[in-house]
Amino acid sequence: MDPSSSQVTATALGEWPGTDPLEATRVVRGELGDPHLPHLVSLPDRGVGSDAVGRTAAILVEMPVDVQPHGWRLVDRPGKDHRRAVSALSTDLNVLGDVIGAESEPGPAVKIHLRGPLSLAANLHLHSGERALLDVGARREIRDSLAAGAAALIGRVRSVAPGALIQVQLDEPEIASVLAGGVPTASGYRTLRAVPDQEAADAWDTVAEAVRESGAGTVAVSFPAESAPLDVLATSRITAVALPLAGLSMAQWESLAGQLEAGGELWAGIIPDPRAVPTVSALAGAVLSPWRMLGLPLNRLAQLRLTPDTGLAGVSPTAAANILRRLTQTADALNQEMAND
Repeated sequence: MDPSSSQVTATALGEWPGTDPLEATRVVRGELGDPHLPHLVSLPDRGVGSDAVGRTAAILVEMPVDVQPHGWRLVDRPGKDHRRAVSALSTDLNVLGDVIGAESEPGPAVKIHLRGPLSLAANLHLHSGERALLDVGARREIRDSLAAGAAALIGRVRSVAPGALIQVQLDEPEIASVLAGGVPTASGYRTLRAVPDQEAADAWDTVAEAVRESGAGTVAVSFPAESAPLDVLATSRITAVALPLAGLSMAQWESLAGQLEAGGELWAGIIPDPRAVPTVSALAGAVLSPWRMLGLPLNRLAQLRLTPDTGLAGVSPTAAANILRRLTQTADALNQEMAND
């Protein structure tokens, strides 16, 4: 979020339906114009290389990958799967540049999303077939390679979006299992040892510091609501978290309140089911009810970004656009609450 922002804004989590990056980019930037945060689209419907793991693996430095029956595997040299992932990302960046170049007043920010270092290690496999998460050295190499690749990606985005502040979202969908020792081995008969909390916090900081040194702005880590390790994130230097509001415990809300009072940001998922989108009134109420219960002042709503709970690849392009519209309408309603306070 722009440090000078004084209003609730909206964004989406990145994944978009369909296979046409030009149409997707036009819709996202049209619906999420200033002050909201448009994102570089990813289109998993295109197949191998456009999935979340393959897309992030495409930016790793000196760690090529290929696809095996059990998933993405680290290999010695790039092959067709790696080249396909790299090509898809390059296409999306070029399309973003073309669309921005045709805009009369491009917005001041754009977001990229990547699989976070721990969930990436849980989904990349070694030559043996075992998950890279098993090996502390492999985890370290993936972390450092991701940091270097993400920093380079920031430079590429800045070249197609000149003057825009680049925000970064690190997705950690497997984090609860990673920290609790619940990720299964390749055989499925055992689980891998838990990754220490401090290692997780350090990994996020390593990636965040690399992208900030390349000129990025806010870095947010995205968690599922269940077992979201807010206590671990609090030990890092990252101050923005993205997670769904539905199902949060009171303890989690209290932790978020502390983060907000310290000046942090909450990217709040408020649409649990993209196939059944609530009214603006209901969505605003889902934010305001816990906000008031915790005694948070309404002016802290400006530290919110509204998002869907998940990516939108599973709905139609029309439904996805309608969801973005509902998010921006809800942001307007919450801004009106602030103005009336």
